[in-house]
Amino acid sequence: MNMEPTLTLPTRPARPFIGEEFVLKTWDEVKPLYDNLVERPLNNADELRQWLADRSELESYLSENFAWRYIRMTCDTSDADLINQFNFFITEIQPQLSAYENTLDKRTVESPYLTELREKGFDIALRGMKKAIEIFRDENIPLQTEIQTEQRKYGALVGAMTIQVNNADGVSEEITLPQAGTLLQSPDRALREQVWLKIQERRYRDKDQLDELYTRLRDLRHQVAVNAGFANFRDYMFAAMGRFDYTPQDCFDFHASVSKAVVPLLDQLALERKEKLAKADVSFDVLRPWDAKVDPDGLPALKPFETGNELLNKTITCFNRLDAAVGGSYFSDCLRIMKAMGHLDLESRKGKAPGGYNYPLEEIGVPFIFMNATSSLRDLVTMVHEGGHAVHSFLTRDLPLKPFRNPPMEVAELASMSMELLTMDSWDVFFENPEDLKRAKIQHLESIIETLPWVATIDKFQHWVYETAVDPAATVDGRKTAWVRIFEEFSDTITSWDGLEKYEAYSWQKQLHLYEVPFYYIEYGIAQLGAIGVWMNFRQDPQKGLQGYMNALKLGYTAPIRDIYRAADVPFDFSEAHIGRLIQFVWDEIERLKN
Repeated sequence: MNMEPTLTLPTRPARPFIGEEFVLKTWDEVKPLYDNLVERPLNNADELRQWLADRSELESYLSENFAWRYIRMTCDTSDADLINQFNFFITEIQPQLSAYENTLDKRTVESPYLTELREKGFDIALRGMKKAIEIFRDENIPLQTEIQTEQRKYGALVGAMTIQVNNADGVSEEITLPQAGTLLQSPDRALREQVWLKIQERRYRDKDQLDELYTRLRDLRHQVAVNAGFANFRDYMFAAMGRFDYTPQDCFDFHASVSKAVVPLLDQLALERKEKLAKADVSFDVLRPWDAKVDPDGLPALKPFETGNELLNKTITCFNRLDAAVGGSYFSDCLRIMKAMGHLDLESRKGKAPGGYNYPLEEIGVPFIFMNATSSLRDLVTMVHEGGHAVHSFLTRDLPLKPFRNPPMEVAELASMSMELLTMDSWDVFFENPEDLKRAKIQHLESIIETLPWVATIDKFQHWVYETAVDPAATVDGRKTAWVRIFEEFSDTITSWDGLEKYEAYSWQKQLHLYEVPFYYIEYGIAQLGAIGVWMNFRQDPQKGLQGYMNALKLGYTAPIRDIYRAADVPFDFSEAHIGRLIQFVWDEIERLKN
């Protein structure tokens, strides 16, 4: 039975308030539309509904306008014109929007007809507006503009990082850091060490610039928080991100539960890796950071695809296999539409910003996937991960208001991380050899065990950074000390960093989220737990499990996070007992694959 109708290329009718042909060149072109919203009489509930729809349409257009500027800039960070177009929006449009959005939020919550809007989702949108009004300060508008401008510098710095390596013909060539990362899977340990050290040294070369940038961002963010009446930026961000469903203490509980239920398994994995590598190499004596990604049995790195186009086509086939489990073609059709529209940029190249993302496009309703593929297993996982986000974008595209189509990250990442696991049994599309398929599954499941402690590391570090922003200990050296302490709390005790301490102390700088999207990281841990639950349900009953997954995603943000997770039939629980049960399921699957 088909769970969803087959998708077709979007043919959305023109919206009444603003046409898709509208091109934004100056603020004056869009200002009358906002003034209309500010001044328009609202005499009954129906007029309020239409007013909210028109506001949503305008905000959707501006969201997509900004999205394209961001997408094009990240695709080529060396193009000054693209950077200027992006900066124009940040400096000329965004400050104006902040003031108008606060005015419109106030007009909404003060309307006498608000109680007559009983459609699902209005209560969720309303609580977000109330919180936004509560924390809004005019003096923060220029600070937020400055923050956005500073954040962009991270991508430019890291996107320009390259190293020189010898290719198969012995000729030196310049490659990006994502491309270099694939060499860390080489069975040649001397090559791995050489490449790892080159990567670290290249990052280390810019450590002072990255330190200075982070300190500027920390201080600007702290001032925004103080202006809004908060003790620190962490507390401000919990309000700004609309974290109504959990608290900082829940994050601390997550850290503690992961430390007890997951970190001990890191030692087991590292010890097994060390023993296997020592068996294959009599000179091997100690596990080092450059040994973390190589196949411990000495096999060459898995190479699931050659080109970005092959990665996309095989992922479409993989999604089609998932569709076949329950009937229909919804998942694969999402990617087919994106392919037909050219909404993907997959391969790594010089000048491209780091990382990967799925960017929703609010007007057309078809998102854009960006990543830095270099033919690795990690790239396969990234592709299906971003594909999960894309499916989520399609499932919510017809919700009537923009706030309904923008779920919190705990839900967005549930969509993507679940897709990694839901597609795993279809990865034979990428690996014809059953042994390679088994290796790929084991490596991915082990990466989940490694991911949860890393999420706890980054999140706990952020709490420390912003809780101590004005503390005398919050110097660059104090930050290094805190990072190493937290890093080692959530790391295995087998891997030796002897002689590499200077790189360890700055390893946090590789995490884009710390610079560009502060406090957006615990969501990965929360969603990873939810994704394991979705996968467990799918394993027990594919149709029911997949239907629950889609039921949750279709809600967008029309319900609290806990209710959305409940729709997928997974708990929203950070306890040691619950996390332990989920990780045991993953561990048992790893053991089954190994035997």
